[in-house]
Amino acid sequence: MINKKKLLFISKLAEVPPIGSAKYAPGTIASFVALIIGYFFLTIFNIFLYLSFIFIFIIFSYFLCEIHIKKHNKKDPKEIVIDEFIGQSIPIYLYEISHGTNKDPNEAIIFYVVCFVLFRYFDIMKPFPVSYFDKKHKNSFGVIMDDVCAGLYVVLSLICFMILKNFIL
Repeated sequence: MINKKKLLFISKLAEVPPIGSAKYAPGTIASFVALIIGYFFLTIFNIFLYLSFIFIFIIFSYFLCEIHIKKHNKKDPKEIVIDEFIGQSIPIYLYEISHGTNKDPNEAIIFYVVCFVLFRYFDIMKPFPVSYFDKKHKNSFGVIMDDVCAGLYVVLSLICFMILKNFIL
């Protein structure tokens, strides 16, 4: 049986301390930190280990969010920022898969910045289905899925840009 002190500690992990308690823009800070972690993780380890990390992290995050929501009796607490790590990791992973090991570091940094800006845009503006998960699923599933959808929108936007770029040039 988990005592109240351990439960509070576990529920705080969903906030990715101290990011979730930041006074201003905790989601933006979490997304930026996810970029930095992703960049260095992929520089040191291989891409398949990163994919394994993302899957384990999604499952782990689901349970952390569930505990946090029950503990604090809030449907979609703004201090939960672990979901931003997941959403921001999706376009990073797909970029790395598409470019393999032969990539220009300057190009990668530019791409990461574009991913960051687009992810924050879609996470804040919440186009459908991001808004659907945000409004209709006030639980850990909804907390995570709206950011997963925002990450997939980033990927879709970049694919559309690449198709247009190749069509125009």
